[in-house]
Formats: sequence, C-alpha cells, structure tokens
Amino acid sequence: MIRSPHLRDPFVLARPAEGGYYLFGSTDEDIWRGPGRGFDAYVGADLESWEGPYPVFRPEPDFWGKRNFWAPEVHEYRGAFYMFASFMAEGRRRATQILRAEEPTGPYRVHSPEPVTPPEWECLDGTFFLDAAGDPWIVFCHEWVQIVDGEICAQRLAPDLTKAMGEPELLFRASEAAWSRPPRRKDGSMNPLSRVTDGPFVHKLASGGLVMLWSSIAEKGYAMGWAFSKDGILGPWIQSEEPIIDADGGHGMLFRDFEGALCLTYHSPNDTPNERFRYRRVVETGNGLALADGR
Repeated sequence: MIRSPHLRDPFVLARPAEGGYYLFGSTDEDIWRGPGRGFDAYVGADLESWEGPYPVFRPEPDFWGKRNFWAPEVHEYRGAFYMFASFMAEGRRRATQILRAEEPTGPYRVHSPEPVTPPEWECLDGTFFLDAAGDPWIVFCHEWVQIVDGEICAQRLAPDLTKAMGEPELLFRASEAAWSRPPRRKDGSMNPLSRVTDGPFVHKLASGGLVMLWSSIAEKGYAMGWAFSKDGILGPWIQSEEPIIDADGGHGMLFRDFEGALCLTYHSPNDTPNERFRYRRVVETGNGLALADGR
C-alpha cells in the first residue's frame, strides 16, 4: 500500500458500485525533459491507501507524442472510458489526444486519429464536458508560452469523440482573474503581461450554474481558483476574487467520495520530484466553492 503517491495533475475516478477509487496523474519520472514512458494508475478504497502503480497506457512506437506526457483525465462515456491527455514532440505543437479503454485500468489505446486541439496552437490540459443537451466538448488551455496571456477555450467534439467540430471558443483569459500574477523566470525576471492558464475542470453546481477550476500563479506562487457561469459553457465567466488553494498547490478536479461529500484534488508541493496527491472537502456556495474546513 502507498500513501500520498508521487504524481502531478491528479484525477480521481470514483466508482461507488465497485467501492473503488482510481487515481491517475502525470507519473513519468522526468515529466519535463525525459522521454514519455506512459501513464500509471493507483487503486484504493479510502483515498488514503493505494495499490499500484499499474501501467494503464504505454505508447506504441509510432505514436506521435514523445515527451511531456501530462495530465491524464479519465471520463466514462457511452459505456467506455476515455482518457484526455497532453503530449508533445519535436516539430509538433503540444496538444491533447483522446485515448480509449474498456476498463478504468486500461489498457488505453489511441482513439482520436489526431489530437483534438487546434494543430497550430500550443495547447494542454484538455478536459471533457457534457452540456445540457448531452453534447460533448473539450475545454483546454491555449498556452501562455505562445500567446503571453493564457486562455481557457472550449470546442465541440464529435459524438464519438474522434475529432473536434467547428471553431474553438474563447471563454476567458488568465488576466481576468484579479489574483493571477506574472510567472517569474529562473533568473527572477518577468514579463508583466504574462499570465498562466493551467488545469481546467468543469463542475455543474446544484444551483444549475457551472464552476470551473483552473490554476495559475498567484501572490504566493502556484495556486488554484475558480470561475462561475450561470449561462452554460460559453459563459460569461466570473472569476473568484481569491484562489481557493492560494500557495504551492494546483491542477485540481472535483469528485464525490462514497459518503457523498464533494472533494477537491490537487498536487502539492509544486516542485519535482516532491509532488504528492492531496484532497480537501469543499462545499458549493450557490455560485462557487469554499473549503469545507474554512482553512
């Protein structure tokens, strides 16, 4: 058994009928510079002790992605399990590809023939969203490294999740959040116009509105806030005044535990190789989120 597994970008798939949680994340030893090995998963019954790691995706030799295997999310849809994950290669833009498996633990195989984010854009952290009509979307980051002020965008997907449809829609820019700050370079300098967008995840509130988690740089460093829309995925989106995780933690998602409590995952600290899976209980506030313990 393992407690607090080492990974970044945690994603929990809760399966109450089985009494099991499946934990996914960025699990390569060197996710920044090393070759992409694949993704592993952990399985547990209580969010505290985990079995694994179990290999759930290993790329075929001809797979286009060669490094930066990041942020796998697994969503159950139409009787199968779909993994949205980011990849990169020399001469290719960073992009989100969709994989598919018959079981939560895989093996996952390439599903969309090509990445489903715009090929000319630097993109990452695609997440899955079903609108009120049951139509699928991908919500993703248009990276700040390409456009300076990072964006969160949405685009329709084909019903079988094999391709994107139509044009991407801009939902908001990182600079719209008052808490977002410019990232500092390794030499301490910064571009005052730069803002990071990272790790979006969309959750439907009991009030009928939507809340979107996303991460950026705040006053104390890496942090996670949220945005609220009462009018569906295309917004307008209203930003939280302060981050919900204000220092050294981010890239989160929401799930309900087996007691029905709403839980927020994230990784912390934010320095490699010390990242660990964390979770906190949260409550809905009608138009947003708050930590259940108030801390």
